[in-house]
Amino acid sequence: MAWVLKMDEVIESGLVHDFDASLSGIGQELGAGAYSMSDVLALPIFKQEDSSLPLDGETKHPPFQYVMCAATSPAVKLHDETLTYLNQGQSYEIRMLDNRKMGDMPEISGKLVKSIIRVVFHDRRLQYTEHQQLEGWKWNRPGDRLLDLDIPMSVGIIDMRTNLSQLNAVEFLWDPAKRTSAFIQVHCISTEFTPRKHGGEKGVPFRIQVDTFKQNENGEYTDHLHSASCQIKVFKPKGADRKQKTDREKMEKRTAHEKEKYQPSYDTTILTECSPWPDAPTAYVNNSPSPAPAFTSPQQSTCSVPDSNSSSPNHQGDGVSQASGEQIQPSATIQETQQWLLKNRFSSYTRLFSNFSGADLLKLTKEDLVQICGAADGIRLYNSLKSRSVRPRLTIYVCREQPSNTALQGQQQAAGSGGEGGSGTPYVYHAIYLEEMIASEVARKLALVFNIPFHQINQVYRQGPTGIHILVSDQMVQNFQDESCFLFSTVKAENGDGIHIILK
Repeated sequence: MAWVLKMDEVIESGLVHDFDASLSGIGQELGAGAYSMSDVLALPIFKQEDSSLPLDGETKHPPFQYVMCAATSPAVKLHDETLTYLNQGQSYEIRMLDNRKMGDMPEISGKLVKSIIRVVFHDRRLQYTEHQQLEGWKWNRPGDRLLDLDIPMSVGIIDMRTNLSQLNAVEFLWDPAKRTSAFIQVHCISTEFTPRKHGGEKGVPFRIQVDTFKQNENGEYTDHLHSASCQIKVFKPKGADRKQKTDREKMEKRTAHEKEKYQPSYDTTILTECSPWPDAPTAYVNNSPSPAPAFTSPQQSTCSVPDSNSSSPNHQGDGVSQASGEQIQPSATIQETQQWLLKNRFSSYTRLFSNFSGADLLKLTKEDLVQICGAADGIRLYNSLKSRSVRPRLTIYVCREQPSNTALQGQQQAAGSGGEGGSGTPYVYHAIYLEEMIASEVARKLALVFNIPFHQINQVYRQGPTGIHILVSDQMVQNFQDESCFLFSTVKAENGDGIHIILK
């Protein structure tokens, strides 16, 4: 028994000695000489990996920024789009800011750009019936516009225009190098487009959208540069101030934890980047200081600022109409497919088809597209993919007359041999397809086919009896016989600025 107790003492003393030895190194291992905070911070868990952050060259830098001087609502949750309340008919400033870095877009330096400001519906359901909604508003408010520009208060605005067929849009030229502010007035209120009139809180939201364009090679402002928009609600006068105050009081009653779920209210509203509005821009032309007469259609007259020096036909630019007629190819990349959707007015579906190539889009059946896009847009997209073009309303054949053979051509035509030139070579005619039977369409198509700068064409005449020159009007075009043949020549304008076209 004594031997057993002695062995227990020996084992116990050995364990105590081993435990003391194991503790003896702890102080040394954690000493100042062995421990370094920089080594710990260098571990991957504490290290900010630079590769996960975007480089300066990779971040998208928009060329312009538009800031509306109206406060945002404080009752908007985090990660939701801002909402701004406006009073009906009150002027609100939109600052047009040049946001380019040094060397960006040198092609617009020292030149004017065109911006179109629109008020449009925010809800997709109302976007589909926008035309009917605006026609109903126009019927109830004859002579009024949904959107106006306050010219006396605006700064840097050049050649402001409004289209009588687009009551919700204004357009103007401006110089990015100079201070520019557009003061807008929205005359429709949100409750005017609701089935039942509940008051401002139940009204539908709108969007303010700004699209900016530069000149193309023909001098028309149709090349898209930038688009941005914001969400708004419009109240009767003073109603926006009361709604803003109500939202602020509601937020003050919430706890600090609940307030963290909402955005703060900002003094100004920054318009965020978006896709361009699908409507094609009207064709501004950069004319010379001496204005020349221009073609205007009675269906699309414009209202210009009195001292404006620019006038032009009011229809789609060449680049836009050409692009919308192009057929998408199966070899089209994802980026080319996105551009095709934008050019053909399917901008609302670019995100939906963001991973589709041309082949992917062409594989979709008519039923697939109707299910994805709805009946109206689905059928339109299907027809665009299959290139079902609209038959032109009028076709004419035109040949450019050679100046050296003018006298001889007159003799040959009188003898009934107008199909050949003076040298015996046949004339080559080009087909001109008119979708609109108006004089400006004739001028535009001639400029496109024969590479004539459109902005240099002053007038189009038709040679009549005894060689008189008759002005080609819309009514004359409507009385052209289908598949008529014309020779045409060009003469300099009387003031030496531009040219006239004479059809024979």
